[in-house]
Amino acid sequence: MSTPNRATLWGRVLVDELAKGGLEAVCLAPGSRSTPLTVAFAERAGIEVYSHLDERSAAFFALGRARRTGEPTALVCTSGTAAANFHPAVMEADQARVPLLVLTADRPRELRDSGANQTVDQVALYGGAVRWHAELPEPEADERKVRSLRTTAARALFETAGTDPGPVHLNCPFRKPLEPMEVPGAVPDAFAETLAGRGREGAFVRTSAGTQTLEDEQYRSLVRALADADRPLIAAGPADPAALSGLEPDHVVAVAERIGAPILADPLSNLRFGPHVADKSESDTSEKLIYGGYDGYIDAIPDPDVVVRFGASPTSKPLRHALGDSEARQFLLDPAGAWREATFTATDLLAASPGRVFERLSENAEELEDIDSNVGSGSREPTSQWLAYFDEAERRHWDVRDDALTPDGLESDPFEGAVLATVFEDAPDPATVFVSNSMPIRDADRFGRPRTADLTVLGNRGASGIDGIASTALGAGSATDDPLVLVTGDLAFYHDSNGLLAVDRCGVDATIVLLNNDGGGIFHKLPIEGFEPPFTDQFKTPHGLDFAALAELYGLEFERVDPVDFAAAYRRSLEREGTQVLAVGFDSEANHRRRNALERQVLERIDTERES
Repeated sequence: MSTPNRATLWGRVLVDELAKGGLEAVCLAPGSRSTPLTVAFAERAGIEVYSHLDERSAAFFALGRARRTGEPTALVCTSGTAAANFHPAVMEADQARVPLLVLTADRPRELRDSGANQTVDQVALYGGAVRWHAELPEPEADERKVRSLRTTAARALFETAGTDPGPVHLNCPFRKPLEPMEVPGAVPDAFAETLAGRGREGAFVRTSAGTQTLEDEQYRSLVRALADADRPLIAAGPADPAALSGLEPDHVVAVAERIGAPILADPLSNLRFGPHVADKSESDTSEKLIYGGYDGYIDAIPDPDVVVRFGASPTSKPLRHALGDSEARQFLLDPAGAWREATFTATDLLAASPGRVFERLSENAEELEDIDSNVGSGSREPTSQWLAYFDEAERRHWDVRDDALTPDGLESDPFEGAVLATVFEDAPDPATVFVSNSMPIRDADRFGRPRTADLTVLGNRGASGIDGIASTALGAGSATDDPLVLVTGDLAFYHDSNGLLAVDRCGVDATIVLLNNDGGGIFHKLPIEGFEPPFTDQFKTPHGLDFAALAELYGLEFERVDPVDFAAAYRRSLEREGTQVLAVGFDSEANHRRRNALERQVLERIDTERES
């Protein structure tokens, strides 16, 4: 096929190489300067194209899809402020290790720094938030340049999904004509027969990434510490996208059972939910050591003596503080060798894949028997008492939560945590559940009880912003046939209202649980609550918005739900087609008091049981 001009050649070659390298999806935002890329993606078979009107929403949609799949999703925009609107999602992708490929169209070099319309400095636009960035050479039918373009495409994909996955930025300058119109002599017909022009049958450069493993000496040091521990602990933080497939929960459970270690599983860890979890309400030997209520009782537990940590920083602030105050030996497992531990108390950084480490430990479980031969069977008396602390506290935590979830409890004192508890207990098996930042993810952490259902729980905990929440959730939903549930606060819902267009435009259905407490309820947790003014007007910022009109604008079904009736409304929505918004109203100050009261009840019951 002949190529009409140089810009079209560049677009087709770049997209051809990305497709051969395994790219499966792209989010396009409209614009003129990006025409060569847009047309090339639109005509390329095998790449799913999602069209978005708003660049920020497009970027978060791509982020959600890449987070759910663990594979890169591409982004395309025109020049100018369009590229800047990608930046929040790029920052989140950087912190959360989500593979994104950002393609920003640009003006030719001679127009820069000249006052030319819609021309800004886009070179290295995202600073240190990307794993790699490059500016493509301007289009030309030159064999060496085109081979360079193909190689750059291969490298860009490789960099998004390496040992430290994340965003990559390619700035793509184009000269007019941008449309696929004929320019005689611009691209000779014979060019299509060259190696550069036709490419190779597969990817021009095949890339392979290795996996970080421990040296034998470091592995033996870890084994010795675990084998000798009386109070071992495994803390699983939010999982990177690659970890959703790279870490086998059964391996972690096998190690925990061998050494008697409770697994404190963040709701975003990929460990709190799944077939590896047993019902903690049944006190028997089949329990799988997965604990989810620790946010409410960790301060009542004695210090561990050895901790193995992996994933991002835990959602739970009490757990972070407990680990920060501990003098235990703490092993931090990270495949990229990054020190993602803001309390600065970890003692050992192990640059290795947590999946590989736990696989090796589980396959060589006999190594984990007490080296000092205190027992020899791998079942230590001190460890039995250690687990009893967690079993007792976990049981009391869920008893208190369940009491609060009774109809009488909800009528007398409704709280948002009850909604999160129901979301997880009644979610279909399987399902994808996306939880917004601020209070929803904290309530998910405290009130989302472990269960055996195959739930993929996601959130934007890299940079932890409330922007792009709806778009990220819908992007995740686009990558799976599982039912999608989004739990969001009112400010996050307002902030990303543009993203709701993707429900219809990109064909994604969801149950949207809208927790409306009329402002920033999380600020009640801070000392500024006691300063009035400026607390209400400048921090809580009540808005008084009626979101029914917003739902109507995007063709979504809207229902106001009393907290007592939420479970029934939620189940109805899950059984229906289309997208429903279930708006549940709360008083944020009362919610804050209720959470604190429930925590006190848990601690009081633990103290009472120990005294008896």
